[in-house]
Amino acid sequence: MDFATRLAELQKRTVEHREVLLTEEAAKTALVMPFLQSLGYDVFNPKEVVPEFTADVGIKKGEKVDYAICEDGRINILIECKPAAAELNVAHASQLFRYFSATDARLAILTNGVSYQFFSDVEKPNKMDERPFFTFSMEAIKPSDIRTLEKFGKVNFDIQKIIEEAGHLKLQSLLRKAIEQEFAEPTDDFVRMFAARVVEGRLTPAVKETIARMVPSTIAAIIRDKVSERLSSALNATTPAIVEPDDIDPAAPGEAIITTQEELSGYHIVQAIASRFVDPKRVVIRDSKSYCAILLDDNNRKTIARMWFNSPTTRYFGTFVGKEETKHLVTELTGIYQLMPHIETRLRELDDTIPA
Repeated sequence: MDFATRLAELQKRTVEHREVLLTEEAAKTALVMPFLQSLGYDVFNPKEVVPEFTADVGIKKGEKVDYAICEDGRINILIECKPAAAELNVAHASQLFRYFSATDARLAILTNGVSYQFFSDVEKPNKMDERPFFTFSMEAIKPSDIRTLEKFGKVNFDIQKIIEEAGHLKLQSLLRKAIEQEFAEPTDDFVRMFAARVVEGRLTPAVKETIARMVPSTIAAIIRDKVSERLSSALNATTPAIVEPDDIDPAAPGEAIITTQEELSGYHIVQAIASRFVDPKRVVIRDSKSYCAILLDDNNRKTIARMWFNSPTTRYFGTFVGKEETKHLVTELTGIYQLMPHIETRLRELDDTIPA
């Protein structure tokens, strides 16, 4: 079984069981240890994966970090774990900071079993950076994530190559966040730069406001067109695909609907939440051009939620009370778990056999 397949199986387990993994130990056993196994490490060999690794650091005596991955007695990676429901932030990494300076480790991982943050010493040697150089979520794994994660595996592990790439990955991550922020909320400089190319004469406040409002939708349209072009090229290079009637958006005849991996991951999260109250087979995904609906009993009059994930910069998750929809901004798919009460209330509304 290759790494991508092992990771896909772990992703399924993560989505199905995350909401019941309320303690750190549960997350470590059910999620983190299988993740290390998928990378090729023997979690049952205490010389290779050391649990509760202890080192006296300054005045801090007897502090422990959850795991240390070793090779020939040398520490390669330090790992600190938190409960699956915990949000990760730099405050959770205090032990990693201290251990990083006191050991040979050049890599550190902070994780709750769902999200993983990878740190190194890109900015100052032997001092762990405050910001990770690579992050990924088990709920929305991208092909690029798989290629990067393979480099941390036991077979391919080369600390020098990883450190060299860490700087590149960190810069790329920061650049991506800056661009996403610029696309979502254009700054004055960004608006002025493009306004100078399309507007003659003085840039009035009204014109400036109009262009700022149009930038996100224009960029989203460009990205959709680029994706469509690539898909068309791929289809033209192979046997023409047969599109079933159910895959056509009634509002746009002849246009195929593409369900993204993020939408599937979001659907699985809702399905996992709903499984506490109904048979998960009753929870069905139905995609359309504008949004992706999650229905009870495949009935479009029983909408549990909607995912508005088509924008390249922002995601909204719609919850319902009656026919009224409320859109919630979700920066990460894990944010759907924060909306669990809305989903539970909606399920009771749609199925009166569910006990209050």
